[in-house]
Amino acid sequence: MKIGLCDIDSHNWPNLCLMKLSAYHKARGDHVEWWRPDGYYDRVYKSRVFTDTYSKDTITVTNADEVICGGTGYGPGPNLPDEVEHTYPDYSIYPQFSGIAYGFLSRGCPRNCGFCLVSDKEGRRSIQVADLAEFWNGQKEVKLLDANLLACPDHEKLILQLAESRAYVDFSQGLDIRLITPDNVALLNRVRTKTVHFAWDNPDMDLTPYFRRFLELTAIKNVRKRKVYVLTNYGSTHEQDLYRVETLRHMGYDPYVMVYDRPSAPPITRQLQRWVNNKRIFHTVPSFADYIPGRMGGVRHA
Repeated sequence: MKIGLCDIDSHNWPNLCLMKLSAYHKARGDHVEWWRPDGYYDRVYKSRVFTDTYSKDTITVTNADEVICGGTGYGPGPNLPDEVEHTYPDYSIYPQFSGIAYGFLSRGCPRNCGFCLVSDKEGRRSIQVADLAEFWNGQKEVKLLDANLLACPDHEKLILQLAESRAYVDFSQGLDIRLITPDNVALLNRVRTKTVHFAWDNPDMDLTPYFRRFLELTAIKNVRKRKVYVLTNYGSTHEQDLYRVETLRHMGYDPYVMVYDRPSAPPITRQLQRWVNNKRIFHTVPSFADYIPGRMGGVRHA
């Protein structure tokens, strides 16, 4: 078979599903390539992670016997078959990300947050779905995609696998700060951590005791390796957004603003995102008021 792959989100982040599909079909002796509008294909896979807000599908495939669309960007749908899901990814299709392994050790999350698809798509229990060797084979870096690793009953065993790999690990999707314990932080301290991400999504929930507790226990001393996603434009006021950003910075974390449904966000929220996420500006301009002097109109109040 001749297989075409189409990454709707562009190639700024490797599409794990397409890497697994590529490996699966190559193992079967099929020819796999990036889809092109010329020529003809037996099957084309179109995959995207993001919805229309951030990643519109403007590609119409007319030169294939079969077109299969998948990924969270297309909404609920079937998961990859087990024989594909547990295939070692074909990292060669994204040579620009050479030396980095991507994958999940666990799936699911018990939090069921309204802004997140994970609980509906993967289940409200976090369970182990793989060992590290399923997607890592000596690469210098691992980007872990788990939604809530610490909620998995087997998380200590999985963290130990990361530690023993000696790879640099980016906990890219965020560890649940509320589930931090002395035991699991002791294991995390054995990992060669490139970056650890947490999240402070709900402005009505005071997470400062948890963040302070982690600082007491962690061996990560570099502030810029301790990142926290701050969700905005999801029922919060500008004052609540700014409070979380400033509180995290004063505690010794590096905040990163996430804007829910960015097109609907007020200008002040988009300005806050630009200030915080442009780290050169954020680390040299100490106050948001200094960043936008005279432009504080448009603040959204509760």
